[in-house]
Amino acid sequence: MNLWETMTGSDLTREWKAFETRAAALPSDHRAAWEEIKGHLFSYGDFTGRNLMPILDGALGLLEETAADGRSIDEVLDDDIAGFCAALAGGEGSRGYRQRWRDQLNRNVARKLGRLGG
Repeated sequence: MNLWETMTGSDLTREWKAFETRAAALPSDHRAAWEEIKGHLFSYGDFTGRNLMPILDGALGLLEETAADGRSIDEVLDDDIAGFCAALAGGEGSRGYRQRWRDQLNRNVARKLGRLGG
């Protein structure tokens, strides 16, 4: 990856298109699970989403393996896609981008109030 690709995100676009091509080959129930997984995992990503690409690749790989084995989504994920995504992103209670922004805002406000009050 070169600097231009990093700045423009063209490497991510290429990788994302490859994910969608792979997902299109899945059976319908696995494709539906992929859509749900994407929706749940985006809240754990940073602004660029670079940290999510390996996680999404692993999740898609799992769906591809289970489809190849003939296993259903219910067998694999047990109707708990949100819990599966939380575990992928670092466990239950892992901090999403909203929580990180909230924590940063609180630190900034506390720092400003400390300067004004002192």
